[in-house]
Amino acid sequence: MAQWEKLRQLESVYLTQVDELYDGDAFPMDVRHYLAHWIEGQDWDRAARDHDVAMVLFQVLLENLDIQHSRFVQGGESFLLQHNIRRFKHSFQRYQEEPYNLANIIQWFLAKEKEILQNAELAEQVQLLQVQQNPMETDSQRNIERKMADLKNKVQCMEHTVKCLEEQQDEFDFKYQTHNMEGTTNAAEKTEQMKVLQALLNRLDASRKSMLSGMGMLLDGAEELLCVLVREELVQWQRRQQKACIGAPDSTCLDQLEKWFTTEAECLFQVRKFLKKLEELMGKVTYEHDPVKKQKPALQKRVDSLLTSLLKSAFVVETQPSMPQGKGPLVLRTNVQFSVKTRFLVKFPELNHAMKVNVSMDREAPLVKGYRRFNVLGTNSKALNMAESMSGGMVADFRHLTLKEQKSGGGGKGIHDLSLSVTEELHIINFNTEFLLHDMSVSLETSSLPVVIISNSSQQQSAWASILWFNMLCLEPKNLLFFANCPAATWPQLGELLSWQFLSSTTRGLESNQLDMIAHKLFGKQQSYDACKISWTKFSKENVPNTNFTFWVWFDGILFMVKSHLENLWKDGSIMGFVSKGKEKTLLKKKRRGTFLLRFSESIRDGGITFSWVDYSLTGEPDVRSVQPFTKVDLGQIPFHEIIRNFQILEEENVPENPLLFLYPDTPKVEAFGKYYTEKSGADSQYIKYIKTKLVFVSKENTLEAKSPMYSDTVEGEGSGPMNPRYGLGGEAFEPSTFPPSGLIGDPLPPELPLSPDPMFSVAMVIPDEDLNPTLQEFLNDHNMYECVDFLSDDTTFLEGTLPGLPFTAPLQPCE
Repeated sequence: MAQWEKLRQLESVYLTQVDELYDGDAFPMDVRHYLAHWIEGQDWDRAARDHDVAMVLFQVLLENLDIQHSRFVQGGESFLLQHNIRRFKHSFQRYQEEPYNLANIIQWFLAKEKEILQNAELAEQVQLLQVQQNPMETDSQRNIERKMADLKNKVQCMEHTVKCLEEQQDEFDFKYQTHNMEGTTNAAEKTEQMKVLQALLNRLDASRKSMLSGMGMLLDGAEELLCVLVREELVQWQRRQQKACIGAPDSTCLDQLEKWFTTEAECLFQVRKFLKKLEELMGKVTYEHDPVKKQKPALQKRVDSLLTSLLKSAFVVETQPSMPQGKGPLVLRTNVQFSVKTRFLVKFPELNHAMKVNVSMDREAPLVKGYRRFNVLGTNSKALNMAESMSGGMVADFRHLTLKEQKSGGGGKGIHDLSLSVTEELHIINFNTEFLLHDMSVSLETSSLPVVIISNSSQQQSAWASILWFNMLCLEPKNLLFFANCPAATWPQLGELLSWQFLSSTTRGLESNQLDMIAHKLFGKQQSYDACKISWTKFSKENVPNTNFTFWVWFDGILFMVKSHLENLWKDGSIMGFVSKGKEKTLLKKKRRGTFLLRFSESIRDGGITFSWVDYSLTGEPDVRSVQPFTKVDLGQIPFHEIIRNFQILEEENVPENPLLFLYPDTPKVEAFGKYYTEKSGADSQYIKYIKTKLVFVSKENTLEAKSPMYSDTVEGEGSGPMNPRYGLGGEAFEPSTFPPSGLIGDPLPPELPLSPDPMFSVAMVIPDEDLNPTLQEFLNDHNMYECVDFLSDDTTFLEGTLPGLPFTAPLQPCE
């Protein structure tokens, strides 16, 4: 449905907004209505930037108005409609020389219409979901709207008062001049005239005093409103933006603030006009003890001070610096383009393209030894305009900036001898412009949130950790030495931050039980984690015990894996993910045979995912089994849902069976994953060549098995028995030569390999493709199958060993 048709079907409250939008003469509603289809089909954004395109659309618009006029004439429509269309065409002629201005206006109106539609749709969704707004926010906004309406009303009343005062003064001036011109000699008549003039002067004096008093009260209201806007609303928006940069689902829309800032600026400029008018009136008529002469300078100083404060606060960074392919905003790389957008919240049409914004770097750089300095390259000067904003805001959108490190005169000297890494070194990008309007000039400055500047993509992960930590904890955006004395984070703060990472990447955050697992990993078992704190060092610098990677590297690796390969499964809730092995066993042992769950590995640096399922022995004892984790390399070859779909093990009598039947708690596998399956399955599947030529090590509670279909680098077993420190399980030595013959497909084993069965280890494989047709000897001789196998005990202690190629006569040897 066309946008205009959607607008016409809205509720009355939104139709009123449409009426208010088209209340002026900038773009008549009649033209919008009768040419709706054509208007919505044109590229006004391009026309606003391209004079030739704008001229073509301008000419076509005039032609369409002529056509519409002809339709009115032929259809016998009212004379008024015909007249209005001719009048609109004549009015548009003023854009003949600058048609892009008309394109800009039409684009702005279309954007405003979209805002009304979006607000209406959002209100409808909120009503359907029965989501209640935060009463504090609603009360705050209502309070501001009430004060804003009161201020506008006072300004309108003051405008009327000024007109009345001018009329009073004109009356006094006229009668005074008449009295002087007549020059009557009659004493009584002269006395009477003087009494009249004195009465007029007294009334004029009283009116001037009343007006000045009212102006003071008006400025009291303006100052109170300014404090709310600058010290509360703007500060809250800045904090919301800070949190949004690190994934929080907070709104950073500036349209409401812009409306408030613009309204107050208009009111204060009106007060300046009133004061100027008073000065003109005083120049014509003044007298001893004239209140204007005495009070006007103080009022002028006060209104200029309020206006200056408002204008300085109105210049903000709407979109923080970011690279197109970065992990997130505020991480920049030398010699790689980045973008940033500034916005001026006082939107006066006469300022369009009138204020030039300049970009600079580190104006207040800390005096730290080794602190790097950078130059900003690219188009670092741009005019604020309304063409580059979908909402019609006054913005300067810098899209092609780069940073280059200064080689001479840069870091190396300073009064502070601090030890900060490159990814802990914070920098600020500065912006300045000049406001000049109605004889008022104000220098405006703003700056970005601190950025981390890297020179290599390998530093992104660490740099993003710094950005997360700073914006989670720091409420002083210009604190460039934050990491010199870095505070710790409470678990509620960190837990919320970690959930935001998943929420912003996949639209689904972390649940409380998932966060509890992470908290247990960081702090051990606690009655409550609310009082627990984690330091910056433990978060991003110290390795997790018994690993060679930090907590952040582990968490970020999982996040990247989910975003790249598992997003749909994560979003629909199929992946439990963050669950400990102990919790996993507790959950599965209560479920029926074939119930499985998906969890993230705790032992793989760049992220791994595995599945575990429950089986039952003949005596009814539950037996939880797991496969070794699949890494992002594996998932890049085979989608995880296809691994789950095609996974098989050989049970008794070498019958292949998929043990995965129900996704925890009790969802049938096909119901959970069927929507993601490819059309072909089994031997026809495009992934079967990967599945049939790999081994996956499957652990049981007391055994470790090699199963089909995938192989990865690390085994994550679940053996509950004590592990032999050399190469065994359950205290028994394991020899590769004791592979059982059951389930092995291919050439007979060489005579030097005994075929005695071993209950501790078995191999199950699926028959390879016919075109591959490797012998068992060739298959097992593939060194890629057995480069380094890690065995994991129940208490997560690793033993590593190498399984050499055939002949299998040597025992397992420790990995170097």
